[in-house]
Amino acid sequence: MAHPEPLPGFLGHVAPLLDRYGYLAIAWLVGVESFGVPAPGQTIIIAAAVYAGAGRLNIVAVATVAFVVAVLGDNIGYAIGRIGGHRLVHRYGRYVRLTPERLDRAERFFARRGGLIVVIARFIDGLRQFNGVIAGINEMGWKRFLACNALGAALWVGLWSAVGYTAGVHAAAVYHTIHRYHWYAIGALIALVGGVAALHVIKRRRRRRPAPDPGDRSAVDERS
Repeated sequence: MAHPEPLPGFLGHVAPLLDRYGYLAIAWLVGVESFGVPAPGQTIIIAAAVYAGAGRLNIVAVATVAFVVAVLGDNIGYAIGRIGGHRLVHRYGRYVRLTPERLDRAERFFARRGGLIVVIARFIDGLRQFNGVIAGINEMGWKRFLACNALGAALWVGLWSAVGYTAGVHAAAVYHTIHRYHWYAIGALIALVGGVAALHVIKRRRRRRPAPDPGDRSAVDERS
């Protein structure tokens, strides 16, 4: 059996957890992220789906575990917000980067489109971790929250599981292509950045160039 390819970039950071704990790692990281603890929950779903595409995990089990713990984690966050309210969040929120200012902004945003926010929050970093807490603080009805939360979790888990699984199935081709063309890609990126920088410099010089004085006869003579 061939040695599996290492996961690239940020996915490689969670690979040791998957190698050692498998589905438990998915359950733990997705679960704690869902009730407010900063953790790479989304990253481990993608990485686990890549593993499944490569035949090292079962994609149905990956998606099922991620969905269940995402919904449970958000409900824990909802209970924290509903029972503890502002007092608890203001006391301990700084430990999970939820400052009073961020909470106030999120509450105003949530008050306008509560149900929609719960659905799409999974795809927005910051809201993904705290949408359950904020829903509880705003005393959103639990049944409504549960339905919106389950829909959002299903869409979120489904998307990243599909993306990761597809990448895992074609991992060998992807790695071969990356190794074959990465220098071309780097060269194109450098050229693009250089071109954008040059245009920026040209525009700045044009803005700094003083406009000709209408009363200046020499400027009129030069143009004629």
